[in-house]
Amino acid sequence: MTTIEVRPDRPANGGAAVGRVDGRVVFVDGAIPGELVRAQVTDERQQSFWKAEVVEILEPSPHRIDPACPAARHGAGCCDLGFVDLAHARTLKAQVLSDALTRIGGLDAADVPVAPLGDGAGADGTRWRVRTRLGVDGSGRVGMRHRHGSAIVAGFDCAAPESGMLDRLDDLGPTPGADLAVVADADGRRHVTELAPPRRGSGRGSRARAQSARRRRDAPRAERVLDGDAVAVHRVGERTWRIPVTGFWQAHRAAPATYSRAVVDLLAAAEPTAGGLVAWDLYGGAGVFAAALLDDPAASVAAVHVVESDAAALAAAAETFDGDDRVTLHRGEVAAAVRDLPTPDVVVLDPPRTGAGATVIEAIADADPPTIIHVGCDVGRFARDLALFAEHGYHPREIRGFDAFPATHHVEAIAALVPVRRL
Repeated sequence: MTTIEVRPDRPANGGAAVGRVDGRVVFVDGAIPGELVRAQVTDERQQSFWKAEVVEILEPSPHRIDPACPAARHGAGCCDLGFVDLAHARTLKAQVLSDALTRIGGLDAADVPVAPLGDGAGADGTRWRVRTRLGVDGSGRVGMRHRHGSAIVAGFDCAAPESGMLDRLDDLGPTPGADLAVVADADGRRHVTELAPPRRGSGRGSRARAQSARRRRDAPRAERVLDGDAVAVHRVGERTWRIPVTGFWQAHRAAPATYSRAVVDLLAAAEPTAGGLVAWDLYGGAGVFAAALLDDPAASVAAVHVVESDAAALAAAAETFDGDDRVTLHRGEVAAAVRDLPTPDVVVLDPPRTGAGATVIEAIADADPPTIIHVGCDVGRFARDLALFAEHGYHPREIRGFDAFPATHHVEAIAALVPVRRL
């Protein structure tokens, strides 16, 4: 394989640092912009760029630290920026977010600082995670998945989960080839549910095999409780949710409350209406944002329509909002479901990592809401969605960035969008 020397000069979405060698763009995993490294090229199939991985640090950055995560040091894909001091990592994430907003989103001079969530993380960015997914190798040992594939890195602790979450998982007798969903609930109790090994698949070529493996892991599988209960209790404000251990909940303990506060704050400029605002909560999950909109008097929301395709999430929402006739739950895909909803005064949408996309954005814009609050968990798709909203006359009034995954490259962002005529 080709070995190169390179001094990257900027961060890229995904955690790599970007440099040039003989005019060719190189994305270098394990490097910090500004330092000189020797790297091994791992992918040179593209004519326009290469991918590489650091093998030696020749001139280290002053922001390089010893990683706190043993699993990442041994190849796991968990704490992929754990070698960068926490403050500088947030600076790099802010640069990535701003670059995406200007280059993909078409915004002018986008400068969005990335703020820590605060509660729940150690000073070094460790012990913040309350939900994680692990794999079980052929010998029944539990571990994180390798950053370059599905192999299990067993025997090494990840520094992100809360203390005690990963203790003695091998002793629970997990099935070789299975996955484990591990959750620490609102009271710190651990719950572990095993998902049976996916069925065997086939596929020619590495990409086909990888796609087949992802489809098989995402398909419904038998579940078995190994520790605690099948359902974990979570709290935000005065409300309680009972979420299946295998279901979705924010990974950072402080995230639900922090994002809810941000949504309400960003809605503060919305014009009040007689009788209160009507809100859509799209991709609403178990209704955490719906609760924030209803429970905070500053939001002035009188009714929320939650749209979600996942039956388990809606069941949890129905239990939480039982008896509250201000909430209406709708099961279905967002683009189709919104056609039958009443005209909104505000739309909150929190799409999956793939983003909302053109069809959903067009349906929202057709409803002509005065305010849209868009939550994004992938900066590239988030910026693309903002560009699509701009095509329909919506532009950001404010954007906030959050370091919801310390010691990783992930960035969360929330934007308040309003029609251009209201700016």
